[in-house]
Amino acid sequence: MHERRHEQEPQKLGPYTVRPAEPRDCDGARRVMLDTFYREFGYGYVPAWHDDVVDIRGAYLEHPRHLLVVARSGDDVVGTTGLLSRGPAHPPHPRWLAERYPSGSTAQLVRVYVRPDHRRHGLARAMVRMACEFAAATGGYECVYLHTNVDIPGAQAFWNSLAKEVFDARTTGEHGTGFGTVHFEIPLPHR
Repeated sequence: MHERRHEQEPQKLGPYTVRPAEPRDCDGARRVMLDTFYREFGYGYVPAWHDDVVDIRGAYLEHPRHLLVVARSGDDVVGTTGLLSRGPAHPPHPRWLAERYPSGSTAQLVRVYVRPDHRRHGLARAMVRMACEFAAATGGYECVYLHTNVDIPGAQAFWNSLAKEVFDARTTGEHGTGFGTVHFEIPLPHR
């Protein structure tokens, strides 16, 4: 595991702990992700989009510039946030967006999910903050990029409170019907 992960102190939020993932968190994190794909998004696991979910350990824990943050309630993982060193893929996203956020210098937030019965406790905000602090401390990242489906209740308001909207793709149909994709950026302080 990368040393920077050890520098990040776990954060207590009432009965919850937010911290960088450890090997024992992988199965619980995968369950949160898959449940979100199937139960909330309604389209299930898509190999082209969700390759990191199959190999959480390789995608996040063993890569020095990647991070998975988890929120735990006792022994259960109830939330996840991933950070990868890649920008948006073209296609399906527009070429100009992939060029603006190139892989390597872009930290992309992914898998920002909290189980429905554990929402409204500040877990997503704390996990995103921890991932952004990691990106700033890691070096080589210019900004944090993400896209989200704003058709999920609360998603657009949450991201508007933390990030700057850069492109509303809902009118372009970039993923087809049923996807309310909006792209956001979170600037990082330069050291």
